[in-house]
Amino acid sequence: MFYTTKGLILREVQYKDNDKLLSVLTEELGLITAKARGVKNKNSKLRSGCQLLCYSELTLFEKNGYYTVNEAEPIEMFVGLRTDLELLSLGAYFAQLLETVSAEDRVNPELLSLGLNSLYALETLKLPQHQVKAVFELRLLSLAGYEPQLDGCGCCGDSGARKLYFQQGVLFCDSCRIMNGTGECQTVSDGVLAAMQYILHCGKKRLFSFTLPEQQMKELGEVTERLLLNQLEQSFSTLIFYKRLFTDSF
Repeated sequence: MFYTTKGLILREVQYKDNDKLLSVLTEELGLITAKARGVKNKNSKLRSGCQLLCYSELTLFEKNGYYTVNEAEPIEMFVGLRTDLELLSLGAYFAQLLETVSAEDRVNPELLSLGLNSLYALETLKLPQHQVKAVFELRLLSLAGYEPQLDGCGCCGDSGARKLYFQQGVLFCDSCRIMNGTGECQTVSDGVLAAMQYILHCGKKRLFSFTLPEQQMKELGEVTERLLLNQLEQSFSTLIFYKRLFTDSF
């Protein structure tokens, strides 16, 4: 059976001499693994549309649950990311996260939209990397079913609660946290909490339409990263590499 769909290439693995196995987040099929035969040949027509972080229109042949790429026409190659190591590594981190939270039996077009909008924000809008990273991490958690509870204390409902517990994904006030809070936590400032609430609930076209002072933007990035790592309970090689670009001591 043949399918035509649009998808973002999240990972590519060499297979045999000239083939690749691709992880692709598609609109209609969700996350799939597809074989691109002969894609490493210099004259392959699949070559441009089967690269990491390329958004392509794909013609796929499916048999017994296995997909083969017959045609791949690039829609957006995000060329600007490929000429900047920092941007490319951050895009690779986004791709690894998308693959981690996506499921082959579940279609979630909002995840694909988030990935594309975030790559566009980096390349075309040229927004600060730390802002795009923080927005992507928090919105991804929400779309994947890990949305933190940020509207008040998770125990008594106090709207003044500011202590965020990362493993539980919940705020506690000073009184309730003694009995209920467990694991890593951090006090979140009013500005950062407001930004997080905005990211979780705004329309997708308004995701990056907010500003924070530099110190609070840094705090936002620290909070979203710690929250994500605790909620997903794993580390990410792409994040480690990205952060090593900024400090040798990481």
